[in-house]
Amino acid sequence: MAKVKVQQDNIIELRGVKKIYDDVTVADVNFAIKRGEFVTLLGPSGCGKTTTLRMIAGFEKPTEGQVLINGKDVTDTPPHKRPVNTVFQKYALFPHLNVYNNIAFGLKLKYVKDGEAKNKLGENCDVYRKLTKAEIDEKVKNVLRLVDLEDYGHRNVASLSGGQQQRVAIARAIVNEPEVLLLDEPLGALDLKMRKDMQIELMSMHKKLGITFVYVTHDQEEALTMSDTIVVMRGGEIQQIGTPQKVYDEPANAFVADFIGESNIFSGIMREDFVVELAGRNFECVDKGFKKNEPVDIIIRPEDIKIVKPESTKRTFEGVVETCVFKGDHFETTVLMNDFEFLVHDNVECKVGDNVTCYIKPFDFHIMAKSRIINKIDTYMWDEGVVEICGGRFPCNSTLPSDTPVSVEIGFKDVEVFDDEEDGIIGGEVINSIYKGNYYQCIIRTDDHYDFFVDTTDEWLKGDRVGISVAPEKMSVVEREEKEDE
Repeated sequence: MAKVKVQQDNIIELRGVKKIYDDVTVADVNFAIKRGEFVTLLGPSGCGKTTTLRMIAGFEKPTEGQVLINGKDVTDTPPHKRPVNTVFQKYALFPHLNVYNNIAFGLKLKYVKDGEAKNKLGENCDVYRKLTKAEIDEKVKNVLRLVDLEDYGHRNVASLSGGQQQRVAIARAIVNEPEVLLLDEPLGALDLKMRKDMQIELMSMHKKLGITFVYVTHDQEEALTMSDTIVVMRGGEIQQIGTPQKVYDEPANAFVADFIGESNIFSGIMREDFVVELAGRNFECVDKGFKKNEPVDIIIRPEDIKIVKPESTKRTFEGVVETCVFKGDHFETTVLMNDFEFLVHDNVECKVGDNVTCYIKPFDFHIMAKSRIINKIDTYMWDEGVVEICGGRFPCNSTLPSDTPVSVEIGFKDVEVFDDEEDGIIGGEVINSIYKGNYYQCIIRTDDHYDFFVDTTDEWLKGDRVGISVAPEKMSVVEREEKEDE
């Protein structure tokens, strides 16, 4: 009885893949993509999503790890020998060719298997031939119909709109019948209405073609609308993989919650199972398994906070309305409670200064462990009373001698940040800032790539260059045991 070949479920696998430029890791990923999925790599600029896509395509070679397609290691395989095609944000159409010939270009270079023959050694070998004009014509006309451009074959590409040019680029990619279509921010150059239209068209093409789409974007709405699976990236690392609903409703951390849609993000304390403290009072939740009095991050989506009548039995907290703006299908209201601002999306209109009662279901408190609760740096004493941190020499209260290995701990609130980089002991760049109800939590990356977490009342923007300092009495410096490999 003949064996039935079982089709592999994963068409793409990235195993321990890293890409390092100048000692900086720009991508460090490990995930798989199922056959026929629409997968979106989502994240802010510089998060490594395009680098990851280019490693799948073969335009970049990983520094470490393996790229597999259909179970075969293609890490060292050039792009033209991989069963993938790429659509770029800049369409890269040939201006001297019309629409038909742009699409036919790859087909004219393509060879297809045409039986077997014996070589000089008498061994059976595959024979290849080029496609005939009739075969090319049939394929081009089929994809022109698919992208709704069947009457545009004779047109010069320069005469087309942005959306039409994008469709030509997609047609040119899919006419070669790739197993995987890679799309690198393909709608970035289009206006809002055209983007919306093309999103629908791409989803329709995906269903018709049945092939795997891997899509790169920084647009959260685009990712939520189009994808089967979203891979959220930050700083070259994967933060969460899941369905759009899973990523939105159950974000893995504060970054994902802040990046995917609007969220109320607060710092709180898990007092015990099913009880979390926020803004100085206890709330019922459905989470358990945390340590007693463990610091946590609390995520509440604005649409999950409801404004109810004062006499309602559903009473979670009372607050004062700071702002109320009509947004078309809801009112966006800011409610102040114990100096914490809650963003509310509801259909209840309020006036500034109104006292309101709000209700949050226990299920709608999303509790997650903090990624860090203190800044800790393993380093060395520069001299007695001076410790080296990220290339800077910080005065401290330690009397340990120079070259002593030490651990330094600095609270988030104890990091001083300056507008002028020269005013700090060291400099850095703001890579993230999240509003947490009554303060901002920023991450400032130093030039030697240590990330300082900073709690501040000042709003810093991503990309700002700032100075960093710490008062001697605000840092803890203790001697540590040096490991043999240091």
